[in-house]
Amino acid sequence: MITVNNLPDLRQQIADWKQQGLRVAFVPTMGNLHDGHLSLLERGRQLCDRTVVSIFVNPIQFGKGEDYEKYPSTLEADRQKLESCGLDLLFTPNLKELYPGGMDVDTRVNVPELSTILCGKFRPDHFSGVATVVTKLLINVTANVALFGEKDFQQLLIIRRLVSELCIPTDIIGMPIIRETDGLAMSSRNAYLTATQRQLAPEIYRTLQKAAEKIQNQSNADFASIEIECMQKLELAGFRPEYVSVRRTSDLGAPGTNDRELSILVAAWLGTARLIDNIKVVTH
Repeated sequence: MITVNNLPDLRQQIADWKQQGLRVAFVPTMGNLHDGHLSLLERGRQLCDRTVVSIFVNPIQFGKGEDYEKYPSTLEADRQKLESCGLDLLFTPNLKELYPGGMDVDTRVNVPELSTILCGKFRPDHFSGVATVVTKLLINVTANVALFGEKDFQQLLIIRRLVSELCIPTDIIGMPIIRETDGLAMSSRNAYLTATQRQLAPEIYRTLQKAAEKIQNQSNADFASIEIECMQKLELAGFRPEYVSVRRTSDLGAPGTNDRELSILVAAWLGTARLIDNIKVVTH
């Protein structure tokens, strides 16, 4: 496994591979890797000849008072996991590499409308920070494909849109949520949960499953009532929910009567951990 920490070396290695006619897959991460991340790498290895993973905790996607300073850093353990999975190149840049103009004045990428709903309503600058760093990484890695998990479904749609509208020649592949045996979506932030909270956390997924069943079993289901009921269930269980929302899967717009492919999305706090999840529903 090659490890590089600067853009010139990254570009040179990938140019060498491209010159040999090799296809490249890319998985951007913030580290503290779990099986969800590794499933992206595994799929990348199936699709391409060479794989690249980046580890970079991106400060501009964290809002004031969020967990940037305490976000878990496990670089050495991450290296061992990646090497054992057959990774070809690990990119570990520093701030100066990705923000040469300085974080306060550096250019920003913004995806309108989609970035201001759901999580964007509660984290106003978050998706601009994500879009900016992902754009920088995609431009430099020049991968044939890049893989992202569907747990961050709103993020996935934002990245697909920016790639399309900025004409970046990388195919974006969404990968299914990887869950613990009790249904909790894998996340680096699950490490913030106490033992008691960890036992409670799967209630998010159970609530989504019950909501999905209601939508599938009812013709003309009342989405607003289902959302309110889910919020109340989570509050009673000890969560502080930000939203539960039924949306059209294709663009996260409000579903119309003829929309059949829907997603139910949730964000809720449990102690100091902000947990997100979603589930897809296909109606008849």
